[in-house]
Amino acid sequence: MANRRKLGRPTDHRKAMLRNLVTSLLREGKIETTVTRAKETKRIAEKMITLGKKGDLHSRRQALAYIYDETVVKNLFDEVAPKYADRNGGYTRLLKLGPRRGDGSEMAMLELL
Repeated sequence: MANRRKLGRPTDHRKAMLRNLVTSLLREGKIETTVTRAKETKRIAEKMITLGKKGDLHSRRQALAYIYDETVVKNLFDEVAPKYADRNGGYTRLLKLGPRRGDGSEMAMLELL
């Protein structure tokens, strides 16, 4: 777990932001954010999908401990994870979109395959 990005935020703010991004990604199917945030979100989202593939009670409780919305967890275990049953990873795609107009930071779209 070394080499985590700090994203210029205090620990509690960073964790809450990543939880919100993962929840939004699993709810909507794709999100648009900065490249560094997308890379961190990708790591966590793939772990959540792996938990969904396991499908047991312990995995469901671990996902509920991280994802805010219970309906998103239900959707993850019932619909999203079974789609990736034959994949060993690589459940998300990161597409770079170019610089943001306001401050020039690199934007990316993170989507489920």
